[in-house]
Order: sequence, then structure tokens, then C-alpha cells
Amino acid sequence: MIVTLTANPSVDRAVAIELPLERGTVIRAGASFTEPGGKGINVARVLHAAGIATTALFPAAPGGPLPAACAELGLPFEVVPVAGGVRTNLTISEPDGTTTKINEPGETLSDTARANLEQRLHDLAGSADIVVLAGSLPPGVASSWYADLVRCLRQRGVTVVVDTSDRPLTDLATEFPAAAPDLIKPNADELAQLTGADPVELEHAAAAGDPAPVAQAGRTLIDRGVGTVLATLGAGGAVLVDAGQAWHAVPPPTIPRSTVGAGDSSLAGYLIGTVHGAPPAEALRLAVAYGTAAAGLPGTGLPAPADIRPGSVVVTRVRSPQ
Repeated sequence: MIVTLTANPSVDRAVAIELPLERGTVIRAGASFTEPGGKGINVARVLHAAGIATTALFPAAPGGPLPAACAELGLPFEVVPVAGGVRTNLTISEPDGTTTKINEPGETLSDTARANLEQRLHDLAGSADIVVLAGSLPPGVASSWYADLVRCLRQRGVTVVVDTSDRPLTDLATEFPAAAPDLIKPNADELAQLTGADPVELEHAAAAGDPAPVAQAGRTLIDRGVGTVLATLGAGGAVLVDAGQAWHAVPPPTIPRSTVGAGDSSLAGYLIGTVHGAPPAEALRLAVAYGTAAAGLPGTGLPAPADIRPGSVVVTRVRSPQ
């Protein structure tokens, strides 16, 4: 089973507009969607659609809109009760696929609620093969919390995956190798935060067919104790680096409709491959197939197996960076 933790969940509202976004004007909205959100919940939704046993853990008011939305989707989940509401995130998608996100900070998580969430995570980890720690941390939670969780979970022998950014990510990295996860999934900006590389150069190099700079940046994290790095790069595909090798996966030409959930879908695709025993290069192929499918869906839509085209993803070995 795969357990996902979303400490700062959301209700995601996506609006598609018919013309390019222009500040200070009245804009006509097209289709709109409202979905349960937060990175860990997104990952769990994709896993569940693919038939992978999963449980999404998050704090919320029992009977509130987020648990109700998850129940309506049939997603297995557990709620740690809190008194406050759940944040609402707004996504605006333009006709060319450009996505603008407005994310609320979230409700403050009390020390008691945080301790209860941590205890429930450890309870679930006892029957889990993989634990995914994903997304931002809510107000009231120290940015070092992921590092604390990784250390404890590693002692239990469970595979630990982290997908976060900014202070929670950099604070985690200061605790490597003791808090180094088995898998980390940075995008170009997050990989740059960890390594000092230029994120624009990383994405442009990969898109131009030169994934070596990304592989080299990923290698620095491997050298610091991380098991595997899955770097997602938008149109540049993704680069997977482990202790011995590196691969680059290039997506097929795609007309993007919304990038919401594309990175989460990529992570889920990789985990789906891993659970089914796929070798690393094939798990990477699934990661990019799922991420590409998510980018082609409107609003906050997430892909199911019928949406993906893994055969159209080209995977090549990257010369081992030294």
C-alpha cells in the first residue's frame, strides 16, 4: 500500500478562460471545475485510478467539503479532525495552456493536530510499503517537519518519497544524509534550490536534448544520500538519476490545456511502474506518460490509465555524470 500525507490540503477550483488573461479587465469564464486538491491527494487519486492500493491522509473538518469530495470520488482516505476550514486554491487556464495559480496559505495547524497527524501517519506506515510526503506545510508547522518525519520513517524500513519546495525542501536538505528520502521529485526550480543550478538553463538544456546538466545536478543529491531523483522538466520531459545510471524521457508533442497536477501525476506514474516491478527506465516512461496526459486535460483533471500513451515517450540513457 502507498500512503500519501497532505498536511496542507485544499479544495481546488479551476476556471478556463476564452481569451488570454489581461489584468484590469472583465474576463469571460468558460468551463469550471472543483476537485479535492493538494499534492498528496492528487498522487493518491492517480494511484487509485490505476488500481494501486492507497490511502490519502490529511487534516480537515469531518463532514467538510474536502472529505465529501474525496468520498464522492471513491478515494480511500483518512482524516485527522481539525476545527478550521480547508484552503481554496484557484487556477486560471488560458487557451494556450498557460496556467496561473492563486494558492491560499491554509489554516494554521495546531501542535495537537500536528501531533495527531504524525501519529496517524506512523500508524498507517506500519502496513505501508511506500509513504509519500507531499506539498507545502500549513502555518503553525515548522519547516523542518519533513526532515523529522523522514528520519523516523526510515527507521521503520518504509520507502519514503518527498515532493515539496521552498523552506521545507531546503530544510530537509540540510539534514542529508540522515533525512535523505529514498526518492525525491523536484521540478527545475526545486532542483536549483537544492543544488545552486540555474533552473531556466536546466529546463532549456533538457528541452534541447541535453539532459546532462540535470543529471549532474541530480547526481549531487545522490552523493548526499538520496536514493533516486526524479526531476520533472515540463516540455523537457524528465530525468531519472539513481546510484548507478541516469535516463531522460522525452514526451510526445502535446497541446497543453492545464499544467495543474502534471508533476503529481508524473510522480504517481513512476510509483505505478515501481509497484508493478518495472525497471527504472520503464517507470520513468510511465512518469512522463502520466504527466503529459495530465497537461492535456482541462482544469484540475487527473489522468487514468486510458489517458496515457507510454509508447509515445522516448527514453534514452544519459551518459553517467561524474
